[in-house]
Amino acid sequence: MSLAQASKGDMSYKVRSLYRSLLRQSSQFAAYNFREYAKRRTRDSFREHKSVTEENSVRDLLQKGQKELQMLKRQTVISQFYQIDRLVVEGGKTGKQTGNEGDIVRQKDQGWD
Repeated sequence: MSLAQASKGDMSYKVRSLYRSLLRQSSQFAAYNFREYAKRRTRDSFREHKSVTEENSVRDLLQKGQKELQMLKRQTVISQFYQIDRLVVEGGKTGKQTGNEGDIVRQKDQGWD
């Protein structure tokens, strides 16, 4: 195996590793909307640049991705300080609930207690 082939294999490993790290870190957001946005942005960015093959360009994109990963780590830590109720799309339930077998029936408070 030549040095160029070893470098290419190593580069593709780094790209896949960065992709997995970004997706994994995106899952750490407390808020559903931020979590889904970060995942979508990661996927879209990698799809947009999948045709880049020049080694210098790939290296530059990897550096940019590493900076994004560090920023994402900081943001996920901050987001965990502000826990919010889970949304209905996440399986969370809020408010007064009645119903059987997991049904969600919300009752609105009327008047004074």
